[in-house]
Amino acid sequence: MLSNTCEAYNKPVFFFYNETGKPISSEWRPQDFVVVGLGIPICVFIILANMMVIAAFIINRHFHYPIYYLLGNMAAADLFAGVSYLYLVFHTGPWTINLTMNEWFIRGALINMSLTASVVNLLAVAVERHQTIFTMQLHSTMTKWRVVMLIVFIWLMAIVMGLVPIMGWNCVCDLSTCCSVAPLYSRSFLMFWALLNLLAFFIMVAVYTRIFIYVRRRSQEMSPHTDQPSHNQTVISLMKTMSMILGAFVICWTPGLVILLLDGLSCSKCEVLKYEKYCLVLAECNSLVNPIIYSFRDKDMRTTFKRILCFPWRRMHQHEGPSGIRFDPEYKLDPPG
Repeated sequence: MLSNTCEAYNKPVFFFYNETGKPISSEWRPQDFVVVGLGIPICVFIILANMMVIAAFIINRHFHYPIYYLLGNMAAADLFAGVSYLYLVFHTGPWTINLTMNEWFIRGALINMSLTASVVNLLAVAVERHQTIFTMQLHSTMTKWRVVMLIVFIWLMAIVMGLVPIMGWNCVCDLSTCCSVAPLYSRSFLMFWALLNLLAFFIMVAVYTRIFIYVRRRSQEMSPHTDQPSHNQTVISLMKTMSMILGAFVICWTPGLVILLLDGLSCSKCEVLKYEKYCLVLAECNSLVNPIIYSFRDKDMRTTFKRILCFPWRRMHQHEGPSGIRFDPEYKLDPPG
């Protein structure tokens, strides 16, 4: 935790903003109204959309495989990101000036945790796909217990990485190391954080590229008179979905991580504060994009979404007379063959 012997331990948050030159005001500015006005509905949509994705993975037995459990955990990370951004919206702008030091660190920890959970989860999916496809399988043989332990590990990693700054890796005890984008974070932590995630992005892109090239080559080599082409098309379809999820993640988060890296390197000519808000909005959009990708790419997911959305009407009309609309309450999706 923060040491009470540090030179700036009892200083208010705006002291660090003034030290680093980051603007802070107690007055509402036009951009503050825009951030709050757009941020709240976007965060609510992110939360609701990812709740629906998680519900779809639970109720549709076609999704009861390790890869889909991990994708469900990815949706949980996106849901957590929506909650984190919502917390940020209500603790930004003029509200920032009244935050205590611990409240400011909690605000940052939530964002760090959501990013870590997503990155580690995508790495786990990359390993699962690599192991499964290179052993000529569609679904992993990993047991449910191992998947649960993996998901627990992912969230433990997220919690640890989120708490690192508040546990001591910050600039409260050394004001000369404070950065501009996050005035209570040390530049060394920002460089470590940015490089670690960018390295993870590079590894994931390399793994998915290798898998995709392998699958494409095998599908071209397979005889059209066997059942394997159908199997390979299913694998390719799933890989395309995963590639879109990874691509959206890299596109949405890379600019922000580059900004953090430049700030950590003390690039005075880079004007990191000028682009900071745009990069944060782009990162927030990633949690909005994934549910759209799921519904666009997967017919079973679209069907399950319709089932979830129609549930209230099905409940209302299930006791209607012959002239009313009726939904079969016993309707269930067929289990995987």
